[in-house]
Amino acid sequence: MNRLQALLFDVDGTLADTEGQGHRVAFNRAFREAGLDWNWDEALYRELLAVTGGKERMRHYIERYRPDFTPPTGDLDPFLAELHRRKNAHYADLLAQGEVPLRPGIERLLREAREAGMRLAIATTTSPENVTHLLENTLGAEAVDWFEIIGAGDVVPAKKPAPDIYHYVLERLGLLPEATLALEDSANGVRAAVGAGVPTLVTANDFTLDDDFSGALAVVDQLGEPGRPARRLPEGTPLGVLDLAALEALWAGR
Repeated sequence: MNRLQALLFDVDGTLADTEGQGHRVAFNRAFREAGLDWNWDEALYRELLAVTGGKERMRHYIERYRPDFTPPTGDLDPFLAELHRRKNAHYADLLAQGEVPLRPGIERLLREAREAGMRLAIATTTSPENVTHLLENTLGAEAVDWFEIIGAGDVVPAKKPAPDIYHYVLERLGLLPEATLALEDSANGVRAAVGAGVPTLVTANDFTLDDDFSGALAVVDQLGEPGRPARRLPEGTPLGVLDLAALEALWAGR
């Protein structure tokens, strides 16, 4: 394989700073709306991010921190599903208000990749609705169609760190994993991508800086913009702007 054929993007924490000012805030609003005294501060949320999937994260929180909790209906599954629906509605409101920005370099790279004819896809555990709302509110309604495949939510039986979502996307793209490059931000994301054989670049964030990124091609703080260079982690070496050519060179040198 002599050229990179597709970029595969995670969403939360990779495309945008969705966690701290997006999902966490939305969870807390949903909890208050439901009359719950739960509050996920940043320290707790950083811990909870080890569990992928919103419903799964709430279930883990109950099991660990609220073991005596009994849902009003007596059945936890529908209670969590409804609470998650409320949370996603609050998240959509935050997106519409411009509270969840794209990460540095994301829009630049996406537009460059499209102009170069690079195939684009999404591989995420967040819901399809959350993906659509994020793209529409940050890049415009047409951005949804920039991605050939959007693998999201419950389309696969096991969420990250299982590699299922990457297998799903690769199958629909008709590509071998070594013809692609994944962009991820977390240990679970790296484990999923590498588990599927996909070379992976990590753009870490404040919630994932201490994660174990074993198997990644490189770890950087962001993709960079003019005047705001990307830096290799953990040493902090300036790398300039990571454009499509830089990503192709990283992929080719793996």
